[in-house]
Amino acid sequence: METYNNLAELTKEIYDSGIVLFDIQTIRDISGIRKEASFFAVLNKLVKSEILEKIERKKYILKNSSINDFLLANFIYAPSYVSLESALNFHGILPQFPYEISSITLKKPLDKNIKGKSFSYVHIKRGLFWGYEKKENYLIAMPEKALLDYLYLWSKGLKTLNVDELDCSGLKKRTLKSFFEKYSQQTRTKKIKQVLAKYSLI
Repeated sequence: METYNNLAELTKEIYDSGIVLFDIQTIRDISGIRKEASFFAVLNKLVKSEILEKIERKKYILKNSSINDFLLANFIYAPSYVSLESALNFHGILPQFPYEISSITLKKPLDKNIKGKSFSYVHIKRGLFWGYEKKENYLIAMPEKALLDYLYLWSKGLKTLNVDELDCSGLKKRTLKSFFEKYSQQTRTKKIKQVLAKYSLI
């Protein structure tokens, strides 16, 4: 299919797809339009008709749709997974709700503001990019990994630490110990071990 004479037809296909977040390739696949000029002409019509809303370069969201902040965080900057304060709060370890959505990425550090919300991405080396799981449709650090990610950044002077604010009662010590041993194979963990030992977490 090279053109869409009926925008309503394409709009229906977009809604029927069940997709809320779109990159350029996804929109191209749904439309079937191969010619560059024709495709972007149709894309502009979709935005002007308030069917899609541009949120980033080459990234769009279904207009007026409700989207999970963590799913949006994954989509904005990939590969990444939600961790640090956001994951610690999600898992009930950190009581206060963070003002931004914090993620770990293999790419360079980045801060973004999308639809009035702040998203931060902290770089971590590939050997430490693990320990996350899929919840619903987004990737988030397991509680033990979220704590280690946080302590790792604290040990590098990039985070402040008040362990008394953390509720670690729900952490699985065996998992935490296993994760810590894996972590220690990739980076210096003396300061992290001291904190974990002080609070009898390993």
